[in-house]
Amino acid sequence: MNLSKTHYTASPKLLILVFLLMSGQVFACDICGCFMGITPYYNRNSISLLYRYRSFSGYEGQSHALFPNGGSFFIPARSQDSPITNHAGNPGDYELYRSLEIRGKYFINSKLEINAILPYVSNSERYNGYTSSISSIGDINLYAGYHLVQKLEDNFKQQLIAGAGIKLPTGKNDFKNTAGIRYSSLMQAGTGSTDGFVYLNYMVGLGKFGASLNTSYKVNGTNNRDEGIANSTTSFLNIFYTQRIGKDVQIMPSAQFFYEYSGGEKYKGQKTGEHVMNNLMGGAGIDVFYKNVALNAGVQKNIWEAETDHPMSAGKVYVGLTYNF
Repeated sequence: MNLSKTHYTASPKLLILVFLLMSGQVFACDICGCFMGITPYYNRNSISLLYRYRSFSGYEGQSHALFPNGGSFFIPARSQDSPITNHAGNPGDYELYRSLEIRGKYFINSKLEINAILPYVSNSERYNGYTSSISSIGDINLYAGYHLVQKLEDNFKQQLIAGAGIKLPTGKNDFKNTAGIRYSSLMQAGTGSTDGFVYLNYMVGLGKFGASLNTSYKVNGTNNRDEGIANSTTSFLNIFYTQRIGKDVQIMPSAQFFYEYSGGEKYKGQKTGEHVMNNLMGGAGIDVFYKNVALNAGVQKNIWEAETDHPMSAGKVYVGLTYNF
């Protein structure tokens, strides 16, 4: 298979390859930012613009709306006038996490890729009728992946990538309301900590059908307030089918399943019980590839979640545009 640096010439039976992209507090959970993208542009450099939205709404036994009343899918204006209150089971409570990200990938050689992500973060919370929103540059992520297995020329294909990276504390971590009270750590644009992560990405396929499994583990540091997030793990299963339309267009529908676990927030090294994540989501995605450009979109809804006293996971939406060169 030959993919030129200037033209997309993949065969009709090209198996979509999968690469792992991360943002925010990488791999902790989608509050903190975890996204997997898909692309047929093997060994191609790329620059992307990605928008992610994650919703938590309603408590145990209540409805969990992906787009709760009063919430905004798009980035809202800052609003920091409301008092900060505790959650008390109000069915209108929600937490919304959004990220608009510039992502870059560059191949050092045919097996080694380096990646960078610069997010602009917007978070909102509504408790007991009071709504607040903040927005700012988030934490920058840098990571590298090495292609351990590359069997891509036959009808049966497989690929294994191992990688590691670092999240830098570049995001603002001291947002307060107008009364001078600081918001909770996950409401902040950044964690204030330096974190590290490792991941494995395995893809296998036959003809136009394929599947990928991504799994990761993240070790989180502590900020200057002795706050942190417990170490976390995520796994993402993607089952997909590719179809060519004409000479230059390919589409790929997919079924997606995402599991995340994090012990939640920590203070002075001890878990506080706040924002523990243990849930499974499932949904569908669609990817459209035209020459050097890719459009990605998907939605996932919560399937299962362990008991929590916070607004529960409702789902996530993403849309992205990538240029490959």
